[in-house]
Amino acid sequence: MKKIFLPLIALSAVFSSCTENIDRIINAKEVERVERILASDEMEGRRTFTPGIDRAADFIASEFKSSGLAFFADNDSYFQHISMLKTSLKEVKGKLGKQTLNTKNVVVNTTSETINISSFDSYKVVVIDKEDNFFQKALPLTRETENSIVLIDAAHEKSFARMSRMVGRAKFPTENSQVFILTKNVKATSIQLTIKNTVETQKLKNVVGVIPGKSKKDEYVVFGGHYDHLGIGKPDKNKDSIFNGANDDASGTTGVMMLAKYFNKIKDNERTLIFVAFTAEEMGGFGSKYFSKQLNPDKVMAMFNIEMIGTESKWGTNSAYITGFERSDMGKILQKNLSGSKFRFEPDPYPKQNLFYRSDNATLAELGVPAHTIATAKMDEKPNDEPNYHKQSDEIETLDMVNMAEIIKSIALSSKTIISGEDTPTRVTLPKR
Repeated sequence: MKKIFLPLIALSAVFSSCTENIDRIINAKEVERVERILASDEMEGRRTFTPGIDRAADFIASEFKSSGLAFFADNDSYFQHISMLKTSLKEVKGKLGKQTLNTKNVVVNTTSETINISSFDSYKVVVIDKEDNFFQKALPLTRETENSIVLIDAAHEKSFARMSRMVGRAKFPTENSQVFILTKNVKATSIQLTIKNTVETQKLKNVVGVIPGKSKKDEYVVFGGHYDHLGIGKPDKNKDSIFNGANDDASGTTGVMMLAKYFNKIKDNERTLIFVAFTAEEMGGFGSKYFSKQLNPDKVMAMFNIEMIGTESKWGTNSAYITGFERSDMGKILQKNLSGSKFRFEPDPYPKQNLFYRSDNATLAELGVPAHTIATAKMDEKPNDEPNYHKQSDEIETLDMVNMAEIIKSIALSSKTIISGEDTPTRVTLPKR
């Protein structure tokens, strides 16, 4: 009996000691202080390319400085600057067979000022027939890495009208273009087309801080969450026009900031820890896409993405779920490290929602990194599950600060053996989508 009880007593003592130390740094009062600033009306919903998100970035950087974090790589500040290009159609002239082409029937996904097409040669030609699912076929084409001409049956006129808004968003510079043409003749054999665009440079920034490792400084563990949200829209029934995004994702960003402060206080990380507040998640994950290109993925041992942890999970308090649980053994490592505690991590209970692919973990996961999202949001698409999701009512008053602090502490405790180098999660292998 002593052989059974002694390890349990020792384990309990370890958690008691860790909890006592962690409570001084991560607690409901401190979590609320940070959360309240990030989700305040002053931040104006933290929409990309607005003064509000710049104020949020400044605040996060000031907290990283207060926590004593180092700059990332060769940066001279906590800001990781990103240049995007926004393209608008200026002029369209040409013919598809006998059809006159203009800005009403041509949409282009590009960052080039001028495009001249004299034939279908050198272009990948794709046809979207009237019986095809338009968005299922068209959306992947906007991510093509080659020049394409997409002939779209006129039956898709209403859906085509939405394409200009979709491809008109800011994007990374590229030499490739995808030209979408609405036509009654998808079998046309000749084309003459000149497109002129207005190209505008737009600036974004991630906020990144680092705690250098000791014996394994060239191995990285990333803690991230996105700090952007939806900005200002039409007033709701309460005459509130600001999408404060308290849960989505000021809560996750608050978690990143709390963890940075905690880990730099205890300084027991053998691996280098990187803390990043991602921008532009809501408009396509551009912040995390840029960030992922700045690291050798083979050196990233794990990535904790924190998304919407301000409300109770389906299991109640002191619990959260891990997306893509089955894609690496990282979830099992976290569960093992929480054994004997009051915290509970479970596999994602909403597989149909594809949450593993819908947040900032996805880019690193596609590179093989065991990158998973930790969340509590109830995402069954039932009206009462997360009634404030992407609404003006996503305010701090709807969140549970005590439980949120406990979730952040659980992430800190569960990551112990990964940041120490004792455990290394298996790499992610993604199936074809």
